[in-house]
Amino acid sequence: KSLFFAVAYVILIFGIQHFMKERRGYKLQAPLTLWSLSLALFSAMGAHRVWKQMAFILSTKGFKQSVCSPSFYVHPISKLWTYLFVLSKLLELGDTVFIVLRKKQLIFLHWYHHVTTMVMTWYSYKDMVAGSGWVAVLNFSIHAVMYSYYTVRAAGFKVSRFIAMAITFSQMLQMLAYVIMNILIIFWREDKVCHTTWTIIFFSFMLYFTFLGLFCNFFFKTYL
Repeated sequence: KSLFFAVAYVILIFGIQHFMKERRGYKLQAPLTLWSLSLALFSAMGAHRVWKQMAFILSTKGFKQSVCSPSFYVHPISKLWTYLFVLSKLLELGDTVFIVLRKKQLIFLHWYHHVTTMVMTWYSYKDMVAGSGWVAVLNFSIHAVMYSYYTVRAAGFKVSRFIAMAITFSQMLQMLAYVIMNILIIFWREDKVCHTTWTIIFFSFMLYFTFLGLFCNFFFKTYL
């Protein structure tokens, strides 16, 4: 299903972009503000809920189990928020619709990151692979800040360039953390509680390295 949504997403956004080519962009200030605010609040709640489970595992079982433990798929609260996290990757594709309807620049990093993250997240959840707890908690945390920033910007307020710079830098660190975690998972793979598949490892490495490269390129071109 994720591949179906991925293909539909690409067709839709470039179809809308073509449709808008000879038309004036819509402002959509109020809808965009509400959209960003909703995702900011959702991400903040998700970060709070998943961090509680993460903190418990770290304090009682240590870092290795925080990566390998399947409790994020089992514990009632973290299970719910992990599932909602996965579903949110589909919802977040709506970000791109606002970009093309407003005739803003659609960069490769944006749509590539959105569509591949959705596919990878859905497959990882289906196979209940190790590391998903950290993926969710870091992503929720950064998105809570990022969508809050988008909300303020969409509402028409000026925000310090430093905040945008810090958000992008945090995304770079996030991808680096995922790469390191993947390396650890390979070493811990023989552990019966550290489940993953070579397919997930291969594609996640490919995605995280490309994300890291793209975010670094964006950071240096935009802020330096």
